[in-house]
Amino acid sequence: MAIKENVNINTKTSEKRGLSKFFRELKAEVKRITWPSKDDTKKALIAVGVVVLIYIILVGGLDYIFTNLFKLIFKL
Repeated sequence: MAIKENVNINTKTSEKRGLSKFFRELKAEVKRITWPSKDDTKKALIAVGVVVLIYIILVGGLDYIFTNLFKLIFKL
């Protein structure tokens, strides 16, 4: 019985060490990331916004067309 209790204590401390090691490595990896400049970020944000607006207009237009088409077909 005493041996099993010691094993549980050892696994708990190793889990804590593993967790702290994970966060230390995570911090080191984040420092090594090459972040984009503000200009690149703005350009990407504008491009995404334009694509989203085009997609909204396209889907909204198709929805309007098909809604009226089905109303016309089933009205007859």
